Amino acid sequence: MLELVGSFEPFVLAWVKFPMNTKTLWLRARKWWRQEIRSLLILALILFSLRSSLADWNDVPSGSMRPTILEGDRVFVNKLAYDLKVPFTTRHIAEWGNPQRGDIVVFFSPHDEKRLIKRVVGLPGDTIELRNNALVINGRPVEYKPLADEFLRDLGSADRAGRVFATEQLPGQTHAVAGNPALPALRNFVPLRVPEGQYFVMGDNRDDSFDSRYWGPVDRQRIVGRATSVVMSLDRNNHWLPRWDRFFTSLQSE
Repeated sequence: MLELVGSFEPFVLAWVKFPMNTKTLWLRARKWWRQEIRSLLILALILFSLRSSLADWNDVPSGSMRPTILEGDRVFVNKLAYDLKVPFTTRHIAEWGNPQRGDIVVFFSPHDEKRLIKRVVGLPGDTIELRNNALVINGRPVEYKPLADEFLRDLGSADRAGRVFATEQLPGQTHAVAGNPALPALRNFVPLRVPEGQYFVMGDNRDDSFDSRYWGPVDRQRIVGRATSVVMSLDRNNHWLPRWDRFFTSLQSE
């Protein structure tokens, strides 16, 4: 029996010392928190705050902005383009500008609060009309011209099939648009006046975009910032290979 008790002696000694080990670990953890973790968390908070208020980059999962923006593009969003916001909110601290016609903006959808990217086609006070997929702004039809093939170089044959492409001559802004006659879409609506403080937005891929035609204009407070360039691009239909020619390309129209 004494032999049996003696065999447990190391475990008994370890148990007696356990409170001291726990205290040592606690002291080490506190020291690690003060010297390492706390400063890293503060740095992370600052970085995320800057990203929330100053700049960000967004992955584009859908084709509603084709051919300007493709699925797999990551676009740079300038959150200081129009205003300064409280971090992690849409509350404005200061404003120094407003979206202009033709700007590509990131905003929270009034329909379901999802973060979307579309193009501004109507400003506060504008009257917007759509006739057979052609815009009429303040009673003046927008001009459309053929689109050069160089703007379609990143679209595969499957993405071109059955589509029509053109350049849309918005006042002070020219950009590419696409349509797909085979898809059911809202290609006509009667004149609509954009309320003050709101913006009418549409996708460049007109027949495959859920936009202001369906849920109305976007309130100014919902606009996060302006998308200005493609930072990087991965081809989802080709094993996620990089589209090198799209890296660091501007979204600004000619």
